[in-house]
Amino acid sequence: MKITAFLRALIIIAVIPLAATPSYADRAGEGPETEAQSLTTAARAITLGEAIALAMKDNPELRAMKSALVAKQREVGSARSYLLPHVKVEERFMRTDNPMYAFGSKLNQERITNADLNAATLNSPDSINDYQTSVTVEQAIFAPGAFVGLRMAKREAEASASDLKRKMEEVALNVIKAYLNIITARNYLDVAQKGLLDAREHYRIAEARYKAGLGLYSDTLRTDVAVRQAEENQLRADKGVKLAGRMLSLLMGLDGPVTTEEVEPGFDVLSLEESLVSALKRHDIRAMETRVDNAGNNIKLAGAKYLPMLGVGGTWQLNSEDTAFGSDSESYTVMAFLRWDFYDGGLRRSQRQRAIARKNEAVAYLDGLRKQVAFKVYEAHLELEEAESGLELAEARLKLAGESQRLIKSRYENSLTTVVELMDAQSALNASRAAVVEKHNNYSVAAAELMFQSGIILDGYQHESGGMN
Repeated sequence: MKITAFLRALIIIAVIPLAATPSYADRAGEGPETEAQSLTTAARAITLGEAIALAMKDNPELRAMKSALVAKQREVGSARSYLLPHVKVEERFMRTDNPMYAFGSKLNQERITNADLNAATLNSPDSINDYQTSVTVEQAIFAPGAFVGLRMAKREAEASASDLKRKMEEVALNVIKAYLNIITARNYLDVAQKGLLDAREHYRIAEARYKAGLGLYSDTLRTDVAVRQAEENQLRADKGVKLAGRMLSLLMGLDGPVTTEEVEPGFDVLSLEESLVSALKRHDIRAMETRVDNAGNNIKLAGAKYLPMLGVGGTWQLNSEDTAFGSDSESYTVMAFLRWDFYDGGLRRSQRQRAIARKNEAVAYLDGLRKQVAFKVYEAHLELEEAESGLELAEARLKLAGESQRLIKSRYENSLTTVVELMDAQSALNASRAAVVEKHNNYSVAAAELMFQSGIILDGYQHESGGMN
């Protein structure tokens, strides 16, 4: 469940009538307020740029993707190895009385004598030992499949790098939301504290009127209950502050609590046209474009299997009767080879047709992704416009509710209205305060979401996040 869900629960302040009394004011320095201040003091205060930089370094999901990218980059080396010389050193030991192997071993050891050419010896040789040391080198000269495979490995590594960059932007968006949630939680706590102060003031007025014989005892009871409810609301708001700090810490890959600087971050948003142009350069689109290109390479790879492979190689060999790596004799072999599969049962044809279908699939996905990105940008702009209008209306309602509460409070003090009307006015004021906090958070989140959909959310933090280009 998102922290915002917990924070929105604080809007119940709006439907609870609040009042106050000096006796409750005496307790103001104890309990939740002091605990919240202690938490803020203990938590590490960071700027948004620092939070993003730490998340780029220590976020567990990003660390995992960075390791996956390293693995992809190592695959490039694996693909390149098919184009480089392959050197193999081998040591063999054989003991045999097989006529052909025994004669061949003696011949390799350069120990053949006239006696070995006797028919009886050739047909029934004694057991013989043979230590064979060989160094073999093989080098591909013309290997079209290997060249295409190397290009594909490089392009896939590039696509994975773009995937990582897009994930970094996603983590940055989540960090910004969590950062804003801390600020919003503190604002909700401020709303709760103001509500508690109002509740105590209302209790004070009701008690003073009752003692003067101008009010009812039920008014003091009702405002007393409102004070206790306001204290509960403050506890809930304090919990929201703590949870918001822990959520940001989790995204940053830290263990201890954190809090934000007092200054709320601002966001520079683009126009709809600028956002659409910028969004087409997003890293997820780049990754998909790279994979479409690689799908074309896959067709070439399937076609390369119709071509021959040409290579050269050689072997240097030592043979010994008594010791490993001995050199009773030595020899060499140099060769050139051509490998060409003329018929494979239609395998290459099927693979090429499959590769063509896969490229068509990738092209369709790319087209769909571009359209989806354009829609998301448009949707984010509408969300931002709605959030901006909602914030303006909420601020206007807050101004009216504050003035209404002030007037009704004055009328209640002069016995011109009832406590019920005062409670209703206070409820409206509390609701307006909470609404302004919510709408302000909605606006900031909508601005960050638009930057994310436009692909520019990290532009202002590249130097702190280690760079994105």
